[in-house]
Amino acid sequence: MTAASRLRDRLAPGRPIWGGWVTGPSWQGPEEFARAGYDYVGIDTQHGYLDDADVARLLRRLEHVPIATAVRLPSANPAAIGRVLDAGADAVIVAMVETAEQAAEAVAATRYAPHGVRSFGPLRSDLGYDIATLESRVDVFAMIETTRGVAAADEICAVSGLSGIYAGPADLAITLGADPIRALHEPAVREAMAAIARAATAAGLIPGAHAGSGTTGNTLAEWGYRMLTLAPESQALRRGAAAHLAEANGVAPTVPAAAGGYR
Repeated sequence: MTAASRLRDRLAPGRPIWGGWVTGPSWQGPEEFARAGYDYVGIDTQHGYLDDADVARLLRRLEHVPIATAVRLPSANPAAIGRVLDAGADAVIVAMVETAEQAAEAVAATRYAPHGVRSFGPLRSDLGYDIATLESRVDVFAMIETTRGVAAADEICAVSGLSGIYAGPADLAITLGADPIRALHEPAVREAMAAIARAATAAGLIPGAHAGSGTTGNTLAEWGYRMLTLAPESQALRRGAAAHLAEANGVAPTVPAAAGGYR
């Protein structure tokens, strides 16, 4: 009997779920996100400083922590996706998907023959060895973060096997000629983000996104997003550190800018 997907369990009630984000190999960030009540943690191999061994160690450690896991990868490379799934990730988020063909490649990388190109290489006995069960526990999110991706959103969402769409406001802002740090304050970005959520919801998929703050996460949830990353561990640390320093100096704490929070 294989281990269930914690991400699937968190999504099942239908409420929005909240995530943290890690870019380094320390397990303290994920554990503190779990202690704070977050539902999942994103492990970033696109912009983060994590290799395969780091990801495997984090996922193994988090087996004993009540939090779901999603690993972001820079492309639909089957070998890279297979390794993080063999290590126990609940989901993969594939960056910079702009076409239905690219989304289909991401799905195929998580499926064994004849439905895909994933190679059988079990690393964890607790996940079991049944092919159908190993496939079914994996969620696949295509990351839409360019104007080309937004234009193809309906076609991308129609790809069989996708679990959801994960929107990236920062790169989306850049392709729209807007400020990536203030992405969700830009009308064109807000319009595109709303369109992504509508397309995903209409197709029966989970809309997810980088929010960058709790306030923005609340706003995106009102737009229909259900899987929202609120902050990377660096931002959470900076905010807590600033509050402690303000308290020590006897002044009201200020909220540091969320630079980097929209990755």
